[in-house]
Amino acid sequence: MSLGEMGPRLDVARQGAVFGVRTVDPSLAILANRDLLHAALANLLQNAFKYTQENSMVTLSAYASGEQVLIDVEDHCGGLPPGGAAKMFIPFSPNSDSRAGLGLGLSIARQSIEADNGTLTVRDVPGSGCVFTISLPRPSPS
Repeated sequence: MSLGEMGPRLDVARQGAVFGVRTVDPSLAILANRDLLHAALANLLQNAFKYTQENSMVTLSAYASGEQVLIDVEDHCGGLPPGGAAKMFIPFSPNSDSRAGLGLGLSIARQSIEADNGTLTVRDVPGSGCVFTISLPRPSPS
């Protein structure tokens, strides 16, 4: 998958944020529904740019960890309020921020990843931001 194939255009310029993509091992592979993975990644990236602080960075990385491939989207939103990570994936629980929508995007993204036997989690980095991690199983060697 290349980032140019993601579909929805990311509005980076309005926040003055920089988009960084870490080098990915070319032998890294997953078996996943391409459309569902694209939609989940697009949602995570769009949210990252929506909430990241001006003149900061959103970073995308992919790497192997044991039998899993991890895809991280890291932003600089300043961190979550207490209990914010626990509510992040609950449908119809929008952020109190006026930029929030219906509160469905992350819930749908998580369901999309789970459809491929993966997980979608968030880790709060207090005072800095959030790291959303998609974890998908690596294919068995042939």
